[in-house]
Amino acid sequence: MTSYIFRRLILIAPTLAAIITVNFFIVQIAPGGPVDQMIAKMSGVASNMSMERISGQGRRELGEQGQGSGTSKDDIASGYRGARGLDPEVIAAIEKRFGFDKPLHVRYFSMLKDYLVFDFGDSLFRGGSVIGLIVERIPVSLSLGFWSTLVIYCVSIPLGIRKAVHHGGRFDVWTSTLVILGNAIPTFLFAILLIILFAGGTYFDWFPLRGLVSQNFDELTWTGKILDYFHHLTLPILAMTVGGFATLTMLTKNSFLDEINKQYVMTARAKGIGERRILFGHVFRNAMLIIIAGFPSAFISMFFTGSLLIEVIFSLEGLGLLGFEATMQRDYPVMFGTLYIFTLLGLLLTLISDITYTLVDPRIDFESR
Repeated sequence: MTSYIFRRLILIAPTLAAIITVNFFIVQIAPGGPVDQMIAKMSGVASNMSMERISGQGRRELGEQGQGSGTSKDDIASGYRGARGLDPEVIAAIEKRFGFDKPLHVRYFSMLKDYLVFDFGDSLFRGGSVIGLIVERIPVSLSLGFWSTLVIYCVSIPLGIRKAVHHGGRFDVWTSTLVILGNAIPTFLFAILLIILFAGGTYFDWFPLRGLVSQNFDELTWTGKILDYFHHLTLPILAMTVGGFATLTMLTKNSFLDEINKQYVMTARAKGIGERRILFGHVFRNAMLIIIAGFPSAFISMFFTGSLLIEVIFSLEGLGLLGFEATMQRDYPVMFGTLYIFTLLGLLLTLISDITYTLVDPRIDFESR
């Protein structure tokens, strides 16, 4: 197992490089980059100033000067939308500010070199380092992802096992109805409903509406800090988990039903072994393999993508919101920095999943494959 883990760790580097490379070149050819956005902003300011300060005759003279000077400015600015009329020196200064004064391949290899030492540079629009922004935002996303995943697994696995044991019974029917109804409710709609009911929207004002902790968090005792932390997380976690039980519950149930009907279970029953021992001593280990296989993707989905709307609705500054805003602003350092971190965590969680496979069922041997 040691050599298998070592090989998987070695493969992380080329996998990261491949993902970053593909995304780098896709993003570079996409319109609306940081230079385009800055030019558009400056063009808008220049347009407003010209409308206020330049008369009609002055604008005609300016146009004649532009025609008499040839196409040098337009030629220089032709690579950017809305750059007509801006001084080429201004455009060159914008390119230098955002690092676009260098050739594409130079920027690419420079980025790879920096990422090897986890140097993600500075944000183009936020005035801080990328790693600082990630460290600042990660407690929110980690809190939402970890506790939501934990609640879903702690409820869905026991519920799925009991549904399998009482398959077709009254308990199985009414719990299936509740799980399906919960899955049918959109997360953002349920979050808004929780705010209306319990966060001072219309009825009760029991829970805070924004932030991960209170403003006086540092003044509280350790017990007070823990209670304040979970007081702020109650509604966001409840909103994230309401629709997350269906898939895992039914997956657990079907996995256990499949194992219960196998020959080794019938043999164990014929030998007089108790149902509880059969269920948790034999069936559980085999049935849980497929559940463990889905853990990394479930955690990554809940950690990074599933929390975006929740972060917006409950005013939580997390990684999901940071990545979305960076994409909209074309903040390339933040985009690639968060992508790098997300991918690295995903690969490590997949490796942890494989290790857990062998802990649950020692018969599985990745080393021999």
